[in-house]
Amino acid sequence: MSRADTGTTSTAPSARQVWTRVRGAALVLALILTGGLALATVRSTDAHGALDPRSADPHGSRAVAELLKARGVTLTLATTLAEATAATGTGTTLLVTTPDLLTETQQATLHSAMDNSNRTVLVGAGHASLATLAPGVTAAPSTPVRERTPSCTLPAATRAGSVDLGGERYETAPGATAEACYRADGLPTLLLLPGTSDGTATDTVLLGSPDILYNSRLDQQGNASLALQLLGSRPHLVWYLPSLSDTADAPADDTTGNFLALIPSGWLWGTLQLALAAVLAAIWRGRRLGPLVTERLPVALRASEATEGRARLYRKANARDRAASVLRTATRTRLAPLLGVPVQDAHSPDRLLPALSARLPETTADPRNLLFGPAPADDATLIRLADQLDALEREVRTS
Repeated sequence: MSRADTGTTSTAPSARQVWTRVRGAALVLALILTGGLALATVRSTDAHGALDPRSADPHGSRAVAELLKARGVTLTLATTLAEATAATGTGTTLLVTTPDLLTETQQATLHSAMDNSNRTVLVGAGHASLATLAPGVTAAPSTPVRERTPSCTLPAATRAGSVDLGGERYETAPGATAEACYRADGLPTLLLLPGTSDGTATDTVLLGSPDILYNSRLDQQGNASLALQLLGSRPHLVWYLPSLSDTADAPADDTTGNFLALIPSGWLWGTLQLALAAVLAAIWRGRRLGPLVTERLPVALRASEATEGRARLYRKANARDRAASVLRTATRTRLAPLLGVPVQDAHSPDRLLPALSARLPETTADPRNLLFGPAPADDATLIRLADQLDALEREVRTS
């Protein structure tokens, strides 16, 4: 008989079925690739981080950088401490956007370089950097950014008027010479530490928050005026953007970092995104648990073949206990109706054994050991158990 006559079909998946199974994964992969390309495109444009003089984002600082260039100030962008220290010199203002990111060694190097410039502006300097970069000054709890008045005689502040300041507040040692402006609860959010009269030290300006430098706030209040006066008083401005990846001042033989520190941050983020996408795809494609369903077998199997196949599996796994349990359970289930015992009580010795004893009072077999005994010790005992169960069932049927 041919395959067509039996009505069976091939179990191999068709091309349509294969596409149905893989199209979801293909879609996820396409989205990942598209997102990666879009991210690379965005990062390759003029979008940079906060306080970056190249960035036109709301928290970027391109606007103030362009205004300074229009006033004749040359701007040098430094992304490492080595670049910043090399660019400082006479007639220079050094702007450090996030000094707290610097290590103690880097702060000490920067403090030495501050003497080479005429003014240093530290933005948002806190406890982590003040002890080294501005000795004698301590940070108080921060305050929200809002419009504040100068309340001081510093010419740059009086000309600018009210500005948006807040963030870090500063306290100086008693008797210290400093210009304290834009106070919040009595403590300044802008502090100018003047240099010595002989010119051996430079002005240090502590700015509690960076908001006056943001593109989004530059046109508000007197923010632009104050920013231009603080940063444009010298012909050259070094704009230093510290980062955690700047390890230029670490010792050359420093091997304390782990392996991940040697991998560029872009690769780490990319790997994390791919791992997250893989987890989401696995959850989406994972089989949901549900009720079992019956399916038609592609071919018909004889009962004897199924029995032999299961027996071989039991023997291969040495599962004599499981095989004996299956044999005894099936025998008890068939005996119960013959003895007048409800099927739900077929596996209860207290219900099944009395009925069996009443039916076969003179049997030589031990019903309890046969039907509820221990697991066979070897294959021969298992075969003998099967024969005895079969004989017991025949005896019940013929009694």
